[in-house]
Amino acid sequence: QVQLVESGGGLVQPGGSLTLSCATSGFRHDKYAVAWFRQAPGKEREAVACISGGTRSTHYGDSVNGRFTMSRDDAKNTVLLSMNDLDSEDTAVYFCAADPRTFDNISKFCRDYYFANWGQGTQVTVSS
Repeated sequence: QVQLVESGGGLVQPGGSLTLSCATSGFRHDKYAVAWFRQAPGKEREAVACISGGTRSTHYGDSVNGRFTMSRDDAKNTVLLSMNDLDSEDTAVYFCAADPRTFDNISKFCRDYYFANWGQGTQVTVSS
């Protein structure tokens, strides 16, 4: 059974940093594409970052590019999202996702409807 459990969310001041972690189990971690998405109140879920399962290419959403860094540790079955220079627009529930397809053309497939497996989400609030 595929499971994804996010952690690391919380309250952070504008300009601060936070690292989210996603612990995965129940699947061959090194073969799956993995991703972070987020959803703010009243808004649609948007892609934050995705890493393909094959070439390990990475795609970032326009709003986080240059501030966020996504990484994966296949030996530890963990996916990380390091977030810097946070502002109020980054306030959202952040979701970890995974799919058994490798999605080597990751920029094309970094959309929520392509990912089959989801965590419960972790809240990130950026506020002074």
